[in-house]
Amino acid sequence: MTNTPETPSYTVVEPENALPAATFDSLHELCRAGAARAGWTDLMPVQARAIPYLLAGRDLMIQSHTGSGKTGAFLLPALARIDLTRPASQVLVLVPTRELARQVSAEAEILSGDPKLVAAVYGGTAYEPQVEALRRGAPIVVGTPGRILDHLLQRTLSLADLSILVLDEADRMLSMGFYPDMKKVQRYLPREGRSTYLFSATFPPFVLRLAREFLRQPEVLSLSRDRIHALEVEHAFYTVPPMDKDRALVRIIEEENPSAAIIFCNTKVKVHYVTTVLQRFGYDADQLSSDLTQAARDRVMERLRRRRLRFLVATDVAARGIDVPELSHAIQYEPPDDPEAYVHRAGRTGRAGASGEAISLVTPFEKILLQNIAKQFKIELIERKLPSDEDVQSIVSQRLTALLEAQLRDRDKLQVERMRRFLPLARQLAGEEDELSVVAMLLDDHYQKSLHSSAGEPAEEAPAAPHSAVDPHASDRPPRKRFGRRRR
Repeated sequence: MTNTPETPSYTVVEPENALPAATFDSLHELCRAGAARAGWTDLMPVQARAIPYLLAGRDLMIQSHTGSGKTGAFLLPALARIDLTRPASQVLVLVPTRELARQVSAEAEILSGDPKLVAAVYGGTAYEPQVEALRRGAPIVVGTPGRILDHLLQRTLSLADLSILVLDEADRMLSMGFYPDMKKVQRYLPREGRSTYLFSATFPPFVLRLAREFLRQPEVLSLSRDRIHALEVEHAFYTVPPMDKDRALVRIIEEENPSAAIIFCNTKVKVHYVTTVLQRFGYDADQLSSDLTQAARDRVMERLRRRRLRFLVATDVAARGIDVPELSHAIQYEPPDDPEAYVHRAGRTGRAGASGEAISLVTPFEKILLQNIAKQFKIELIERKLPSDEDVQSIVSQRLTALLEAQLRDRDKLQVERMRRFLPLARQLAGEEDELSVVAMLLDDHYQKSLHSSAGEPAEEAPAAPHSAVDPHASDRPPRKRFGRRRR
């Protein structure tokens, strides 16, 4: 494992009362020993910049892209701050996926040199090893919000001694649908003596709202490629097969999970086709083209402004004059004929000081056209790998599992009793190959209705009481369930 400093140029935005960057030699002895075990000989930029603030206990929002070394940026100072003589959970790292939970916990074990100091808590695995790790008082807990909440409700996890909370990949955590679970976890956080750190590749409006809800007077540290976080529009593209662009768009939407987006096409015929494809796939989509009556156009625009429309498909001409803040994505189904139009399209996102994404789908030939546009306007393009069907299956499965588990936790005793009538049928359907299509149909319908029916964001919910103002052992909690009775 290596830890080589990044060489590309980047813009650093630091808090007003900035702290000097850390060096490898200035690290706590425990941290240096851990870094040596990991094979690190130097600090990466995000680590050098962020570690002093984490050691000082200052709440911080950190913008840093995947692969920049951010995991070490919060694990190294966490090791220096925990009390090894106290068997209690002192550091909680919330992550969006099981894969990331495994990755972060594995790195924590290497850096700490003792696997017993780390508890990995996520779904899809047995409860008992997790319960054992929590009972022995592992000081570092890494997990997904849903499974963390399960342990809090079962009282196998206490956050009374928590001193550090890390929200890792916050933008992905919200896109996975974890906001309700995160707000419930917030009830169990201690009122005082806790510092919180939010890591995110981008700062769209819903991430900024999350920061205001979890962090006290948060400061900002941004290590962004050539752009300051608050004004950033990230320009990315996917190279897609010419005859499979519609299916590629669906896969990209599932991975990106935009809160609201405009999808640009060059002709009104293509606008109608793309709108139809999205609607057939269950997305909340509508179209805007020059042949719409003014009344029809007004209805579509009113839905968009009121955030009751998630995807608007439009031509450049039809999209003129649209000024809707908080559009997270501007998606170009095909590059524009006029290079100037690219700038106008991309400008539909990243409004009002928030960041956004301009995403282009290009064939190998269109890729050349897009690169010429980027060169003309000095735009940095990032190429992303098109998600496979297997990637999408994994993403939607974890997203739906989180949703279903959250709904199960919210059921009262009567609802649980009523649900038990269908356990024999559920076992029968799950055990017979011919009936799996029935189960898949039910899951698909629930997923579409729950996650693709409207443009509503997680943060639209009524805010929970701040921090620990709500008693974590209040009587409105769902009834306790035995671990052995729940199948995942």
